[in-house]
Amino acid sequence: MIRLLAILGGLSGAMDLGSGSPLDESLTRSVVAVRLARALGCPEEDARVVLYASLLEHLGCTAASYEAAGLFGDDISLVRYSFLADVERPGDVLRTFVPGVSAASGRRRAQTLLTAVRSARDEAPPTATCEVARDAAVGLGLGDAVAQTLAHVTAMWNGKGQPHVAGEQIPVTTRIMHVAGTAVLLALHAGPATALAELRRRAGTHLDPDVVAGFDVGLLEGLVDLPERPPAPAAATPGGLTDAQPLSAPATLDPLEAALAVEPDPALLVDEGGLADVARTFGHLVDLKSPWLHGHSAGVADLAGDAAEILGLPDAARVRIAGHLHDLGRIGVSSRIWTKPGPLTAAERDQARLHPYYTERILSRSPALADLAHVAAQHHERCDGTGYHRGLRAADLSMPARVLAAADLYRSSVEDRPHRAALTADAAAGRLRSEARTGHLDPDAAAAVLRAAGHERPSRPAGVGGLTDRQVQVLRLLTRGLTNREIGDRLGVSPRTAEHHVQDIYVRIGVSTRPAAALFAMEHGLLETR
Repeated sequence: MIRLLAILGGLSGAMDLGSGSPLDESLTRSVVAVRLARALGCPEEDARVVLYASLLEHLGCTAASYEAAGLFGDDISLVRYSFLADVERPGDVLRTFVPGVSAASGRRRAQTLLTAVRSARDEAPPTATCEVARDAAVGLGLGDAVAQTLAHVTAMWNGKGQPHVAGEQIPVTTRIMHVAGTAVLLALHAGPATALAELRRRAGTHLDPDVVAGFDVGLLEGLVDLPERPPAPAAATPGGLTDAQPLSAPATLDPLEAALAVEPDPALLVDEGGLADVARTFGHLVDLKSPWLHGHSAGVADLAGDAAEILGLPDAARVRIAGHLHDLGRIGVSSRIWTKPGPLTAAERDQARLHPYYTERILSRSPALADLAHVAAQHHERCDGTGYHRGLRAADLSMPARVLAAADLYRSSVEDRPHRAALTADAAAGRLRSEARTGHLDPDAAAAVLRAAGHERPSRPAGVGGLTDRQVQVLRLLTRGLTNREIGDRLGVSPRTAEHHVQDIYVRIGVSTRPAAALFAMEHGLLETR
């Protein structure tokens, strides 16, 4: 059995990348949240909830990546500066949000500001980030309390967030998560003094004033560099610490070890099957970065795992897990790269080629997944040294890595991309055979992947979620980002009829946003492949 927190703690590095955060911010936030919950006298079950919810606060960061990149030119900086800036204060929006997002996207500040104003004026639907985080938490087996805490991640104390709840209607675990997250975010960005001042400034708007009153900067000790202060006469603070406790200057704790140390007993454990479920969920979250990627990770995992079994590899189950996680590093690259309809520039290609490196670094930090780091990160390497990101040759590539590379190429070939149409299965098979003949791919790995693919269209799932065949067609188009009018044009119906189908689908599967519908489609195998 494996500690679930050790797995998720390592994988949280992907969420840090996707939200533009320093590495380990999620882990640091989770530790501080537990400390705060205990200082407030919360029961240990609440401490467990805030530990996992705070760790996974940005679990849904990919949910709106496609739309955010289209509106603002960059999705990662949008998440980062939306948290750094106090959007209730126009001056802070101008000083922090607009310059930060503009610099990352390359757009003029006036254009960014105008987009922000127009977005704020639109009637905001229930946030996709909350829905995806909620549903993913359920998929990870974390229970309803964690799911509901994450479902309110964009709620605000004054009721101006999403969903439209205020004050004590927001779960206390969410309110603790908000305060701890804001404190860590700003302490790492601008120092603990700024963090404490900003907490007090946001109390009563974003944050629960009572929880803010219970926060003491000493809760950051060992995790964030703190200034020295001399001992003073003991005086209890609302956070349960005393001013007589001197604060050491440097951060001295390893965030993952600190998180494991504060987890309430009993620690949550998973077996190898549970580990595979975690990997599958994270693969789906990665694929939300672009409508053209939906189902890609699971498709690669199934092909690679089946091919490994055909070859008799002893670690076929681990190859399947590597397939689910091979593109984890995509989260750290802006969605504008993955959705660009034309050729990438040299600089954009360099950004895209960073994703295997990010995958390797993330997986290497998780003890339960470290052995897969090299395999997963080598899916773009080629036996003749023409691949990336290291240009390795056959002697440096294990058989699992060769299988994964062939599976990724085949699956990518039969999927649409913004700049090209999908190949037919036969054409994709021809491409794989050609790559094997020229020495790019291992011939045995390519042959096993082709045998696993079968060159037949899989049977269409029927009746999942009570959906009709026509609704499954609509769902597939919806997950690709098509509008109601575009869906209607594809299916030969009016935009109003398409809209009725979309709304009925949302009701039947219990979601209200396109990314959440895409996650449902991926989890239930409803996406069409060629």
